[in-house]
Amino acid sequence: MKESKEGSHKNIWYGVGRQRIEIPRAILKSRIQNNLLLKHLHIASIGYYPKAKDHYTYRKKGLSENFIFYCVDGHGWYKIGDQRYEVGPSEFFILPQYVEHAYASSEENPWSIYWIHFGGDALSELNKTHAVQKNFKPTHIKTGGEIISIFTKIYKTLQLGYSIDNLLFANMCLTHFLTLFVYNDRHFETTDRSKLDCVDSAILFMQEHINENISLSDLSKHYNYSVSRFSNLFKQKTGYAPIDYFLQMKMQKACQQLDFTNQSVKEISFNMGFDDPYYFSKRFKTIIGVSPKQYRTMKKNE
Repeated sequence: MKESKEGSHKNIWYGVGRQRIEIPRAILKSRIQNNLLLKHLHIASIGYYPKAKDHYTYRKKGLSENFIFYCVDGHGWYKIGDQRYEVGPSEFFILPQYVEHAYASSEENPWSIYWIHFGGDALSELNKTHAVQKNFKPTHIKTGGEIISIFTKIYKTLQLGYSIDNLLFANMCLTHFLTLFVYNDRHFETTDRSKLDCVDSAILFMQEHINENISLSDLSKHYNYSVSRFSNLFKQKTGYAPIDYFLQMKMQKACQQLDFTNQSVKEISFNMGFDDPYYFSKRFKTIIGVSPKQYRTMKKNE
């Protein structure tokens, strides 16, 4: 097939300006799937399709890997099962493994896309996270130029061959590359609380009131949710109940005070909003694993 011939053939797009690397299955098996540093999350293929006219793919059984798409220009669409989504510039989406899907560029204004297939033993667990699942739908992101820069580093490295060093560098970059999408907002500081969801806003609220006592009822009312609804949203995103999370933040702060001050355990317990030093020590040991006094002794011995 000539590179100058536009269009998709057997789920691969051919066209002017195409960049595409597929890691050979033999390399995946011999150098990646048997390597403890690489087998959990790794690149299977990577590419860039500019103005991808007549780009179309349908896979009834999906792929064994995830697929991240980043549209930088033009428009297109994709379907997961029976749900269809439109995609435009500065939007991305993730197709999860083993899910029927189809996607195509717009006939009038074909998209330009960067994409990576990535697999590994950790993929099923990754796909259970709220941060990844919400991006099965199109998500608009801020870029700052870093995304294309890292993509280019990965691509140029893989062009140099599949030495262990090249594979390690490319796949270590993959993790950071994914965070630029999945945790895009964390790469850009915001002073506008209205743009944060209630969970992220609540965590900042906890941090600002770390020395106080905050009840679950107080938090729920602050964000105009019922206690059960707020708790479910918080646990879905963090894996913890709100107050358990708040207590962990308090104990993290207490550890810092034990490390860097000469304050007594009693003083630190009051600083953290505990009226009863004994109860503070009990919660500290449950979360940290040792009592406050043992923690301070261990750190001094280190």
